[in-house]
Amino acid sequence: MTDAQPPSDLMTRRVCLKLDGMDGVPVRRNIPVQTGSPDLLMDLYYPPDHPIEGRRPAVIIVAGYRGRYKDVGWTVSMAQLIAMSGMIAIAYSNREPVSDLQALITHVHERPASLDIVPSRIGIMAVSGNVPTALSIIMEETSRPPLCAAFSYGCLLDLDGATDVADAARQFGFANPVEGRSVAHLRHDVPLLIVRAGQNHFPAMNTSIDRFMHHAVAANLPITFINYAQGQHAFDLLDDNSTSRDILRQTLGFLRRHLLRAEPDGVR
Repeated sequence: MTDAQPPSDLMTRRVCLKLDGMDGVPVRRNIPVQTGSPDLLMDLYYPPDHPIEGRRPAVIIVAGYRGRYKDVGWTVSMAQLIAMSGMIAIAYSNREPVSDLQALITHVHERPASLDIVPSRIGIMAVSGNVPTALSIIMEETSRPPLCAAFSYGCLLDLDGATDVADAARQFGFANPVEGRSVAHLRHDVPLLIVRAGQNHFPAMNTSIDRFMHHAVAANLPITFINYAQGQHAFDLLDDNSTSRDILRQTLGFLRRHLLRAEPDGVR
């Protein structure tokens, strides 16, 4: 723990990995998304050398709850880390988690030049109760799937007759657009990173991850799996130690590996 951030202050607490210069990355704030709800505004965090290097891949930090998720400490600090890693981070506020995410994706794909984004290289990341909304855009019927997805200590799918995720969604108020779906509905061309916190005190998280991994491996989905045996829920906020920081670096490395590959001439 750090003395400056008491455990109860979860709205302003920042992730435990800190990089020199992250607080100074360029940010474009409160950009409206015309086809979404009136509350759909996005903040874009750019690498420090922007605009010298031109258009970049982007990572959408998915929000599965209503509200100004873009302004909480976890989101701001994670977006800064993504920008420091050479990608554009997109954080947003919303009113309707599922439809507003779809509107944001459409906006980014239709106006990439104005945002300096490479639309063919967009990834997503989500944690906790935000994960089911993120999962909804890597289903087979999705027309604009992300290039990769990174999920940490989150709810995934209710499988084998379980209702843990649906029950948690009702209790905590996050969207669950993948209710009734299975691993068979997921695309096979979107690499996934799944991070499990072994000491997660929310039962729905690890029970859904455990069932998901069993079915996903059987289906031969492209998955990278990290099990932090001693990690608690929101370990990247609450466990200020070398393991948490290393997992954050691995998460950023996973996104970089899939999004920062060489582009064809003229794309950037």
